[in-house]
Amino acid sequence: MTAGHRGDAQHAAALLGTDRPAVVMADTAYDADHLRTAIAEAGAIAVIPNNPSRASKRPFDKDLYRERHLVERCFSKLKQSRRVATRYEETARNYLAVVTIAATVLWIR
Repeated sequence: MTAGHRGDAQHAAALLGTDRPAVVMADTAYDADHLRTAIAEAGAIAVIPNNPSRASKRPFDKDLYRERHLVERCFSKLKQSRRVATRYEETARNYLAVVTIAATVLWIR
């Protein structure tokens, strides 16, 4: 978790960890050279649309990017829980617990 006023792209490479994904999909906010380099070093394909301010455009698989809607739908359903959407919890541990409970309720449905 990062502070609300900080961008997530700076910390996204750390999420790769020791995992070796085949594909990493992200939205335009994650279009950064350092992240693309980290994804390539992990042996994965970056499916990230170009930021409009990028001078040199990079190709990406538009058909594969369309599958991202499944993740977006999941986040949308999680945010229907008021405590998840408004982040009332003061600590990351408690917020993770609330998200886990909301995800469990979605999974049971």
